[in-house]
Amino acid sequence: MSREYAKAVGARLRAIRIQQGLSLQGVEQKSRGRWKTAAVGSYERGDRMISVHQLSELAGFYGVPVSALLPNEDQLPPRERRPRTVLNLEKLAQAPPDTSALVRRWVAQIQRQRDDYAGHVLSIRDGDLRALALLHDTTPQEFADRLRAWGVLETSLPEPEEPE
Repeated sequence: MSREYAKAVGARLRAIRIQQGLSLQGVEQKSRGRWKTAAVGSYERGDRMISVHQLSELAGFYGVPVSALLPNEDQLPPRERRPRTVLNLEKLAQAPPDTSALVRRWVAQIQRQRDDYAGHVLSIRDGDLRALALLHDTTPQEFADRLRAWGVLETSLPEPEEPE
């Protein structure tokens, strides 16, 4: 759960609590200590992530459906459209074998995990790129430059989400 989403959930939690005329201390008293003031306050501020199980229990405590504690789409901040890091697997197959062997083994493992052997590209996370750079004893930027030189690294914007 992103911090922004946690804050939006927290705002809903606070709104429901206030609608019910409860203070944070009142929640702790009414729940006979099940819901501590500090914990509920942290959830409401978005400082602490609430699990799905806890959210369900808190909804039960407030006597509202779980959906009442979830923010509406218009209450959420716009999602950041970050570029995806994409590896061109056909170009990777043509990369110098002596320097690309580790990346090839890593890609093969990811394909096995994803059960995806037909793809021509592989999307990876920023953390994956950092890990590969570390394994190659270089910086992420230098490693990305190496992949670009091989023609392997592609960066593209994610597909826009379709409105519901």
